[in-house]
Amino acid sequence: MRAAVLTAPGQPLDVIEVPDPVAGSGGAVVDVLACGICHSDLHAAAGDYATKLPVILGHEVAARHERLGPVLVYACWGCRQPDCWACSSQQEMICPNATEAGLFRDGGYAERMLVPDEYYLIPLGDLDPAKAAPLACGGLTAYRAIDHTLATIKDAARPRALVIGAGGLGQFGLQFLKIRSDAEVVVVDASPEKRELALSLGADAAVAPGEVDGSFTAVVDFVGAEATLQTTRDHVRRQGIAVVVGLYGGTIPFGFGAVPHEARFMTSVWGTRDQLADLVALAQQHDLHSEIETVPLESAQIAHDRLHAGQVSGRFVLIP
Repeated sequence: MRAAVLTAPGQPLDVIEVPDPVAGSGGAVVDVLACGICHSDLHAAAGDYATKLPVILGHEVAARHERLGPVLVYACWGCRQPDCWACSSQQEMICPNATEAGLFRDGGYAERMLVPDEYYLIPLGDLDPAKAAPLACGGLTAYRAIDHTLATIKDAARPRALVIGAGGLGQFGLQFLKIRSDAEVVVVDASPEKRELALSLGADAAVAPGEVDGSFTAVVDFVGAEATLQTTRDHVRRQGIAVVVGLYGGTIPFGFGAVPHEARFMTSVWGTRDQLADLVALAQQHDLHSEIETVPLESAQIAHDRLHAGQVSGRFVLIP
């Protein structure tokens, strides 16, 4: 089969012929229909993770299973040992010994992919596989991040939510807030085009950095740079909640008086298998907008280069 393979950190992906995967007991080989490209793939390609090479990247995978039909692959594969508290609580994405697809085990930049257990396959129904593929990480990560805020929003008299970043994850995040809460949703992004897109997706307001006004019950930072974290700190209400998702590596001081009193600051990572199933059900009920650009498998490295340069408004999706 053909696959886009990372053979060395910082080197271009090689599209080559590799042996077909073989399923073991309980596992399944699926035919990849579409695979989203995530910033985490760029980090893996750069050597930021302790990934054993060579590896096939790609963890936003829509595929076809011989019995289940079109499926979405839950890519957070934990150790699933009985004494693992993370796996036992179905939070495999924070298992200390997880081996995620496309990061530590071969993923979806290929014509076929090995999945260790059918448990990780979520039937897609009539959803378009190319549009659904980004739900597996971009959508799921935003879904869990918003989930963390809902109880706080529900308890607020006049809830307001601030979404920082209107890229692929932020676009999902603002839609989830509008569907799942009654909060006023404000989006902040430096790009005028992305602000216009945010408004078209239902944001109550979309502003440029430096134009954020007032305080917010919940702030979700899909960027994670120092400047956006400062915006988070400056605009989250007392007893509000701030959730950081973005990977830009920013930090701010934390301590008594350094942040609003009793505001909760937390990170959020990926999501659970059951949350992905809930998200697929949500996508079947609501017409979620996902800005995608499909590219052939042979153009995987070109897509990486363009994503690194910020030359995409949503998600690239590889079609093998």
